[in-house]
Amino acid sequence: MSRTPVAPFLITKDEDGMFRITIRTTRFNSQNYPLVTSSLQPELFKSAMAARAHAKQEFGAETDQFASK
Repeated sequence: MSRTPVAPFLITKDEDGMFRITIRTTRFNSQNYPLVTSSLQPELFKSAMAARAHAKQEFGAETDQFASK
């Protein structure tokens, strides 16, 4: 794993064509190694834009905090 921080919000498209948000939290152990915890949210969205809007409204996400896969 690299030492660059991961974006806290990951937007992915599932096999049904719906979009999901994964919230990722990064913490560092005593050797300064990043440990990432991921939590897939239950909501489904028809577009990535809808998922982004939801994350901004519900979780206070900012524009530069998103990654997509």
